[in-house]
Amino acid sequence: MDRPARGCAGSLAAGLVGGPAALLAWAPHARVRVTGGFEQQHRDLSVLYVDLPLVALGGALVPAAAWALGLRLLGRPWAAALVAVAALGVGVWGLTSWWTPYERPEFTG
Repeated sequence: MDRPARGCAGSLAAGLVGGPAALLAWAPHARVRVTGGFEQQHRDLSVLYVDLPLVALGGALVPAAAWALGLRLLGRPWAAALVAVAALGVGVWGLTSWWTPYERPEFTG
């Protein structure tokens, strides 16, 4: 496989793995917003049309960009794959530690 084809295949594979991985890490945090929590008082479907596309896009683009950058700088496909996996891991960690949906206090009605 020549170099351009290897770069395209790696970027595509990183994007196809990164998007679903980010969504699977994000989904448990968004579950409360979609189902509404206790007595469905906190139902907020904006997570489906705002956050869902952004998480999927970021999850697909971050590892793909890391793969392309790693392949360009390092020149080895296995090293670029390690860079892409590390970027995906850091991205998922950042997503799960930073993103928390807004929860209105219970006592405000």
